[in-house]
Amino acid sequence: MKSYFVYILARKTNGTLYIGVTSNIQRRLEEHINGLAESFTSKYGLKRLVYLEEYQNPTDAIKREKQLKNWKRLWKLNLINAQNPAWKDLSEDI
Repeated sequence: MKSYFVYILARKTNGTLYIGVTSNIQRRLEEHINGLAESFTSKYGLKRLVYLEEYQNPTDAIKREKQLKNWKRLWKLNLINAQNPAWKDLSEDI
């Protein structure tokens, strides 16, 4: 079964955030790391994967991405801190 991922990238702890959704997290991270993704992530150097959720249904993943994008910044920071308090780059585990 195919998986879909909602993810958050950052450059540093409590820095600028980018929220995205993809069906291939490894390829998508490579695009961000190599500057091949959106200009926003390239412009701000957002290469550290600090949050990740997995879904089996693409509709659920897209719905969650939109929900997170509408959240207040503090809520997003709290979400990251709850799962990844050290803001470790989670891509190392993928």
